[in-house]
Amino acid sequence: MISIIFKLADGQECAVSGREGDSVMQAAVAHGVPGVVGECGGSLACATCHCYVDEEWVSRLDSVDPAEDDMLDCTMAPRRAESRLTCQLTLNAALNGLVLNVPGENM
Repeated sequence: MISIIFKLADGQECAVSGREGDSVMQAAVAHGVPGVVGECGGSLACATCHCYVDEEWVSRLDSVDPAEDDMLDCTMAPRRAESRLTCQLTLNAALNGLVLNVPGENM
């Protein structure tokens, strides 16, 4: 299992785990992480799984593809350089310990 730490807007942390090959969004939704909704189920049709990647992890991720880049323009919380849609982040061993900051609102 791959470990992910979500830092919530209220300062709490939520540590969850997911299976290799699943998306970060799937792990978050399966564990009820507040603020990660995943309304479209990972079909890249909403931005309700938007998170900010911790700066130590940004360079370890694949770059944003054009479809995700377009959808990131639709986030409720401000888009930042470290913004990602968690449905587009696939869990693998290299992401064990990934830290994400959940914005105050995603809907």
